[in-house]
Amino acid sequence: MGVVKAHSRVRSSGPGTGVLPLLPFFIFTSFFLLWPIVAVTLRSLHGNENEWTLANYRPILKSGPYFHAFVVSIKLSLVTSIIGSILGAFFAYVIVKYARGKFEAVIDSISAVFANSGGVPLAFMFVAAFGVEGIVTTTLKSLGWDIYAGHFTIFSFTGVVMVYSFFQIPLMVLVFKPAIAGLRREWEEASTSLGASSLTYWRRVGIPILFPSFIGAFFLLFAGGFSAYATARALTVGTVPLVPIIIGTLVDGNVISDQANLGDALAVGMIVVATIAMAGYIWAQRKTAKWRSS
Repeated sequence: MGVVKAHSRVRSSGPGTGVLPLLPFFIFTSFFLLWPIVAVTLRSLHGNENEWTLANYRPILKSGPYFHAFVVSIKLSLVTSIIGSILGAFFAYVIVKYARGKFEAVIDSISAVFANSGGVPLAFMFVAAFGVEGIVTTTLKSLGWDIYAGHFTIFSFTGVVMVYSFFQIPLMVLVFKPAIAGLRREWEEASTSLGASSLTYWRRVGIPILFPSFIGAFFLLFAGGFSAYATARALTVGTVPLVPIIIGTLVDGNVISDQANLGDALAVGMIVVATIAMAGYIWAQRKTAKWRSS
């Protein structure tokens, strides 16, 4: 009987048995991720007459509205990622340090809801709050502060930064909180027993340990901000030149007559930028895993 069981175990661990359970995942990923990327890339290399050409990439690489859209999109992603990562890391530290029990669970739930907010509802909420006649705007005006007295408007680049920060900060809390919670109390106690101050502990121990996780979360926020579409489209209606909005306009049918596949080329450009960001995220995650395993 034992020989039969051993033989069955050997057979179950044969070549290919470990991959078979993952086959549905590979099929799903190939159909909904890899194949669209390949299809978009191939279309971007074809002209109006279905000939192979790189002409669709020229407007992106030379100075012009499409190149400017990439600059604005990257700038928006960088600004919101910096704001979200710094404030989110601070809030995550406060939550880990002082929140306990059910209160911590409630904060985690709120952060998850805010991190997944977006689209038309989020844009409408900010317009209702910070629009010309919004609740926050009228309240501040009654207190003697008119936020529209200068150049501010919720429909500008600054307004989009505010809206993006609304979901970037909670996302940072969710992503970075486990890294802070992973700091062992023994490390701080050991540094204190050796005569190190709290500042020395964070400079020599805490920050070096958390830095890879922080950078990884930053790249994750950058990729999310760079690819966001519905919120900016509903909020600005194209007044802020962002690549996802331009692609949406081209997909809707506003196609340049001599470059029918320009939107595909813009999408490939977004894929390249997002791939660089995700490569940074993967590198940071490997650094974090290496430190934790050591």
